Amino acid sequence: MSVKTAIPLVNLKRQVDAHRDEFLKDFAALLEQTDFIGGKAVGEFERAFADYCGVSYCVGVGNGTDALALIFRALELQPGDEVITTPMSFIATAEILAPLGLKAVFADIDPKTYTLSPQTVEPLITEKTRVLLPVHLYGQVADMAGLKALAENHNLRVIEDCAQAHGAMFNGQKAGSLGFASAFSFYPGKNLGAFGDAGGVVTSDEAFAQKVRMLANHGRLSKYEHLIEGVNSRLDTFQAAVLLTKLKYLNEWNALRQRWAGLYQQMLADIPDLKLPHVTSPQAHVYHLYVVQTTRRDELLAHLQAQGIAAGIHYPIPLHLQPALNYLGYRKGDFPVAEQLASRCLSLPLFPEMTEDEIRTVVEAVYSFFTA
Repeated sequence: MSVKTAIPLVNLKRQVDAHRDEFLKDFAALLEQTDFIGGKAVGEFERAFADYCGVSYCVGVGNGTDALALIFRALELQPGDEVITTPMSFIATAEILAPLGLKAVFADIDPKTYTLSPQTVEPLITEKTRVLLPVHLYGQVADMAGLKALAENHNLRVIEDCAQAHGAMFNGQKAGSLGFASAFSFYPGKNLGAFGDAGGVVTSDEAFAQKVRMLANHGRLSKYEHLIEGVNSRLDTFQAAVLLTKLKYLNEWNALRQRWAGLYQQMLADIPDLKLPHVTSPQAHVYHLYVVQTTRRDELLAHLQAQGIAAGIHYPIPLHLQPALNYLGYRKGDFPVAEQLASRCLSLPLFPEMTEDEIRTVVEAVYSFFTA
């Protein structure tokens, strides 16, 4: 017999219900204007999100994967050039490289923050290295000071994968403003999520932003003049309108995520076989996911599911062990920190519209497992 989910990992309906009238007003305006592609809301969102991130330009695109791919196309790297990145991420971070003739080089993660470690990156830099690609995993910004220092010393670009870090901070700067260019996903479950696929590229380099925009729109200079070969990856007006409305609440929603994460931190702190997230500074982590570690991960997951509590695993197979990336030649044991995290990580329910009672219910279920 199936168990009814009492507490989901994410509940998008609560957010929709809370702002339904605003969304309906946006949709009514869109139906009246019928500017479904390249409409007014697209430019408004791009300007607002660039301001939010503290950069000069935002280019709306079709999704987060395209945002990364378009950045790397616009960089005009050469076949065989290397990009150092993390093995602990969604596959999109790496899969966009091979079609461009680029090679993903993985470096192990920091055992505290789970993000790309400058200490493991440095020995891997070669004459072919061109880009460092950190992922701000689970909502926490990587050590950008260390990575940028390496980049400056070796004349490298730093490109941020910000798909999980909308609004996160590092030394007073927002994620997205710390590298040469940055990719965002606005997948519905993100801290800032659309009602479908959507993404964005942010940068303060005007020429680079213009090139990304051209690439995302068939390489188009004018309607029927194509300067270069591009793709079709435009942010449509419907999604831009949703994102523009939601952006007004992003700081509030992130603060709620931090509040609920803080409760988890307090209430779960004394369980010996449960490693809680390490936070480098209060604003560095916006808790796209609240991820714990335990050697009994699979048992705990089953226990929570049996009580109607949804939990998840992000990610059970690190990239260097993914069958699709076998051609890179990595083996089990190459990145022990990432592999340990993959075998022990568990995402507990967390979203802005949760209640304190729901947090306590999850905590009680976790305690009941470890004290059984």
